[in-house]
Amino acid sequence: MPTPRRADRPLSWGFPAEQSVTAWQERHARGEVPSVWPYGLDGLRESGAVEVLDLPAPGRVARLRARAGIGRRPSPGLAFTWDENAAFRLHVMRPHARFISGVIWLTDMVERGTVPARLIEVLGRAEALWVLSEAQVAPLRALFGPEGPRVVAVPFGVDARFFSERPYPTRPRVVSIGNDRDRDPRTLFRALARVRDARPDAELIVQSSASGVPDGIEIVPRMSHGELRELYATASVVATATRPNLHVSGMTVTLEALATGRPVVNTDTPGLDQYVSEGRTGHLVPVGDDEAMARRLLALLDDPIGAEAMGHEGRLTVANSFTTQEMCAHLASILRATAE
Repeated sequence: MPTPRRADRPLSWGFPAEQSVTAWQERHARGEVPSVWPYGLDGLRESGAVEVLDLPAPGRVARLRARAGIGRRPSPGLAFTWDENAAFRLHVMRPHARFISGVIWLTDMVERGTVPARLIEVLGRAEALWVLSEAQVAPLRALFGPEGPRVVAVPFGVDARFFSERPYPTRPRVVSIGNDRDRDPRTLFRALARVRDARPDAELIVQSSASGVPDGIEIVPRMSHGELRELYATASVVATATRPNLHVSGMTVTLEALATGRPVVNTDTPGLDQYVSEGRTGHLVPVGDDEAMARRLLALLDDPIGAEAMGHEGRLTVANSFTTQEMCAHLASILRATAE
């Protein structure tokens, strides 16, 4: 039975002010976005009160004062942030004596030789750090050492009601969504060119700002969540190509596609196999291997009955293991353990 937090001291959630939790909540009420709060973190309210702290970007003076130890006095109680950038804002603008934070990009920054010393110093004061990729646990433990914060892997989740299972389409279509810094458009485009040559009847839809798009691929602009939901419903398979990374780039698109009942083909980067079951909910191919990606995409296009069954299995997997409710239950257990 969860131990409730003190009613006079709610959990504080620090979130970037410009992203506005209130505005997100209003958009959700209109049916425009998934989950009541960003990332489905409204689910944490099931285990106690949550106070939202709007965190503006700190200016130079505020950063210098915090570094010199003459900034705002830390508030009592426990705070948490979704990622390391918000954790830094919390430390400068609304410091708390105790906090935990998610970590997303830090491990890749360290791998690339860009060690943000000040950020590491701030995160080293956390009581716990949580990650969405099991591949990040060991590097973070090595970075902070045995006296550093404990590091826990938490399964990411999506709103499986907003992204509901939809009837499998009759028209062959490959969809690829995402434009972050770890996407690999070159490998994706080469793979889709192979698919185009083998299956000229298949539609190829990509959301990307990359140049060098081959003929026969339709580029679409950035979409709202509602538009994206409808695009997933038209897909036979959803493809994501990424460069080497530890934070599972493409994880959100992958789970949203699986929730819709669509099989996926992804680059096999560390940690992704906790979300995609090879041969059961999708396929994982080596980094940079456009031939292997094309081969897997074509196999699914050529076997729509098998692809539909794989997509249905993906839907069941998300519903059972990768919902926002499941994610919040894991986070709540970390918060309870920290508060005790």
